Amino acid sequence: MTITPPALSVFESLESEVRSYCRGWPAVFDRAQGARLTDEDGHSYLDFFAGAGSLNYGHNNPVLKRALIDYIERDGITHGLDMATTAKRAFLETFQNVILRPRDLPYKVMFPGPTGTNAVEAALKLARKVKGRESIVSFTNAFHGMSLGSLAVTGNAFKRAGAGIPLVHGTPMPFDNYLDGRVPDFLWFERLLEDQGSGLNKPAAVIVETVQGEGGINVARAEWLRALADLCRRRDMLLIVDDIQMGCGRTGAFFSFEEAGIVPDIVTVSKSISGYGLPLSLCLFKGELDVWEPGEHNGTFRGNNPAFVTATAALDAYWADGQMEKHTLARGEQVEQALLALCTEHGRLGASYRGRGLVWGLEFADPARASEVCARAFELGLLLETSGPQSEVVKLLPPLTITPEELDEGLRTLARAVAATV
Repeated sequence: MTITPPALSVFESLESEVRSYCRGWPAVFDRAQGARLTDEDGHSYLDFFAGAGSLNYGHNNPVLKRALIDYIERDGITHGLDMATTAKRAFLETFQNVILRPRDLPYKVMFPGPTGTNAVEAALKLARKVKGRESIVSFTNAFHGMSLGSLAVTGNAFKRAGAGIPLVHGTPMPFDNYLDGRVPDFLWFERLLEDQGSGLNKPAAVIVETVQGEGGINVARAEWLRALADLCRRRDMLLIVDDIQMGCGRTGAFFSFEEAGIVPDIVTVSKSISGYGLPLSLCLFKGELDVWEPGEHNGTFRGNNPAFVTATAALDAYWADGQMEKHTLARGEQVEQALLALCTEHGRLGASYRGRGLVWGLEFADPARASEVCARAFELGLLLETSGPQSEVVKLLPPLTITPEELDEGLRTLARAVAATV
């Protein structure tokens, strides 16, 4: 496919230099359906990015679109603050019956604002309020959002530097396998907690991703997560799981922590919870932690009723019968086998892969190669992005609803892109 760079004059002249994804994908997109986008010149692209994980059910999913159109056409509430509405009631009842009760999860639901970082900020604020302490422990290569509280528990130096002020009250600890298995899990963390001379203020909470997406697709072992949950319990710290990108079925189960058999105190959810790419986020927490005063934490756009509508439709369509998890795990095995073959064929590149469900990373010994692969993939009609502290990992994040044939097409295109950069 030959792609002519589009006329981007208005984007380049008027839009801020802060834009990023569009630089790697120089096209003006016009339409999208399922796992494909089409630009204004008619070129089709297979999407292995899925809105950074906010489109788990694909673009313009017909089931969700029908529910949304019907709601809009009957003049359903759009903006609702935290008022009670029929759309919110339907979502809460469905979330309780389809997700929480079958998993015996004791969570209250808070709508903190429209984005993932809003949910993280609420979680951090709540943990500090409950415990009466300021310090939060996070992990190396973590990413939790771009607002100041979230940045304070984010590892990436480039993103942290953008804050322009000191980021305080957060302490990083080694993520699973950060020290290549040479040090027992949590040895450093435990020692700091028990040593009165360590200088570590007793934390209110620990925040963790079960799979670090922006950090390079770093997968925490189930036993490591169980040990972390036990450490938090023994040391009177709340455990916050950031499930913003890895939740809503991305790793297989609806919540990414289910495999480990743990029940976090607080869980943040966003991205694909609306199912349609509409802004919505949740902060879930155990009932005894619900110590908020009315209005103590609020936001103008936390009542996005069209997002409640599509979220309810997504839960009913994809999570009521248990088939989505099986489908995702099967597609994940398909990806794993393809990446194994690719790394074997191009062994001299020093490439390796890792992942769970339908989130995978292909890491190169030469960090620059990952960006080259993504650029070539775009030329071949496949949207991919990089992750990791040096952008050394090609990140695969296709819609969960992708067909086996589409997935195979994308994986073959990835293989061609890798071969073209050798």
